[in-house]
Amino acid sequence: MKLTILGGGGFRVPLVYGALLSDRGEGRVTEVVLHDLDDSRLYAVARVLAEQAATVPDAPKVTATTDLDEALRGADFVFSAIRVGGLEGRANDERVALAEGVLGQETVGAGGIAYGLRTVPVAVDIAQRVARLAPDAWVINFTNPAGLVTEAMSRHLGDRVIGICDSPVGLGRRIAKVLGANPREAFIDYVGLNHLGWVRGLRVAGRDELPRLLADPDLLGSFEEGKLFGTDWLQSLGAIPNEYLHYYYFNRETVRAYSEVERTRGAFLRDQQDRFYDEMKRPDASALTAWDRTRAEREATYMSENRETAGAGERDADDLSGGYEKVALALMRAIARDERTTLILNVRNQGALSVLDADAVIEVPCLVDANGAHPVAVDPLPDHATGLVCAVKGVEREVLAAAENGSRATAVKAFALHPLVDSVNVARRLVEGYTEVHPGLAYLK
Repeated sequence: MKLTILGGGGFRVPLVYGALLSDRGEGRVTEVVLHDLDDSRLYAVARVLAEQAATVPDAPKVTATTDLDEALRGADFVFSAIRVGGLEGRANDERVALAEGVLGQETVGAGGIAYGLRTVPVAVDIAQRVARLAPDAWVINFTNPAGLVTEAMSRHLGDRVIGICDSPVGLGRRIAKVLGANPREAFIDYVGLNHLGWVRGLRVAGRDELPRLLADPDLLGSFEEGKLFGTDWLQSLGAIPNEYLHYYYFNRETVRAYSEVERTRGAFLRDQQDRFYDEMKRPDASALTAWDRTRAEREATYMSENRETAGAGERDADDLSGGYEKVALALMRAIARDERTTLILNVRNQGALSVLDADAVIEVPCLVDANGAHPVAVDPLPDHATGLVCAVKGVEREVLAAAENGSRATAVKAFALHPLVDSVNVARRLVEGYTEVHPGLAYLK
């Protein structure tokens, strides 16, 4: 099988290739095509992949190209992990938002809207090309904001585009571990939007074990989300929220913490990865060693401002291993080999969550087989969660409309309606600020 990776010069591509190297089953990926706009980044990542494959017999062949159409032709799977505007764009997203006193995180609030506005047109173009050049391909979307981008692409690819995220997987794994359950044998009752979901149950052999966790403050406070949100708040919710909900539940404290740091997360990653790619220009440097070192630092500092605000301390070692590449591999296996499994994915609702329409992309457990991912019907959310989900989905729809019709007024509306943007005037200034720093938003008139 041929796998095309869009954003092939991206720093996390070796995680995907490492997962492929562990797959020795029939029908596995045998050819990987890396596509990126930056050939120097492609060269750097290709070096890392070559070192990964050095001791692996019959490793998937790797080629690289800056020609998108060439990369897509003949693909069985397309993995999309692009970053429109690069990490400089992410740093600008954060800076413009914080100047207005609102959150600039890349998927949540103002920063997520700005990122979506410049990413959706590119993602739509990719979807249209896939439909034309590789109509039988399955697209696995990891491009953020993952739910929004998946919905934009689904308007052209239908159910052949599936969004993935490692946050729900990591959350379910942590809950299962603290309860002494095998994550592979547990059903995680998780529902919401990407980066806006809740675990409402964890069933093992038909028994829901989550109430036992919620009733035990010591157990509840022993893992990442318990430390981050606090046991009292989790008991009040009666559920375990995705870590990204910390930006909603503790917004004021988080914005203050982000405003006080020397460098925002985007600026930190920009500088860190610039050093890595510069090092890769030296032919004598060990690419895999440099990548491993950089990745370890990246993972250890993930959401550090939030953890500092909550007094949560350092991340546990088990949480530093990522996980989205395992989701991607499991998804490809299930479709290509009809190895039926259940995964938490971003897919069109199709009636699973009654409060949203059929075409709204949600994040929910899905049964996956050769015919794709099929969302499992879920119970209604409580009112407080329903309100957040509907409000943010409404914002996503305004972003999609603005991207489609190029309306500046619709873009202002998207910002103004978001729960974490507290003023129409702030929304107007955000659009002004973002159009000044992002050439990719020049289409807004």
